Amino acid sequence: MIQIEDTIISFDLFDEHFVCDLNNCKGMCCVEGDAGAPLELEEIEEIKAVLPLIWDDLPKSSQEVILKQGVFYIDEEDEPVTSIVNGRECVFAYKDEHGIYKCAIEKAFNEGKTNFKKPISCHLYPVRVQKYDEFQAVNYHRWSLCNCAVKLGNKLKVPLYKFLKEPLIRRFGENWYEQLKIAAKELQSQT
Repeated sequence: MIQIEDTIISFDLFDEHFVCDLNNCKGMCCVEGDAGAPLELEEIEEIKAVLPLIWDDLPKSSQEVILKQGVFYIDEEDEPVTSIVNGRECVFAYKDEHGIYKCAIEKAFNEGKTNFKKPISCHLYPVRVQKYDEFQAVNYHRWSLCNCAVKLGNKLKVPLYKFLKEPLIRRFGENWYEQLKIAAKELQSQT
């Protein structure tokens, strides 16, 4: 592990390769699982603000859940997470014309309707950030669902930290990412 500012970063970000392969996985990370996506408190208001822009893109089942319980709930760890449908699917997931699950919030962002791309936990996936009193742990979350992304990343030789450049900068800043690149070069020179 290496430390940059108040973050402790797993070597996996440098050693592991990863490139999302939506044609193979069909965006199932938006569907599978037992809880919603982790949310920052300030993201809840941003999601509520974008809701009218994405409402028509959401499946009826998602609309019903949002009307009943809202856009988020508090999980077992006392943290806010996106609401889910039938204990699985994120309420913001929709299926595109190719049968791939995508994020309605990100669709609105890509169409220029909002400045909010999607929850940072979704943007950073498969990296998860765990906050502690003194530091934040930045770790790679392995999930068999993403085996095709690992395979494609290995084929293209794209390290995880490079694949996640945009969300890492969004979460930690340009200076932090520059330090991460320096650390990557130093680690590579040691092998």
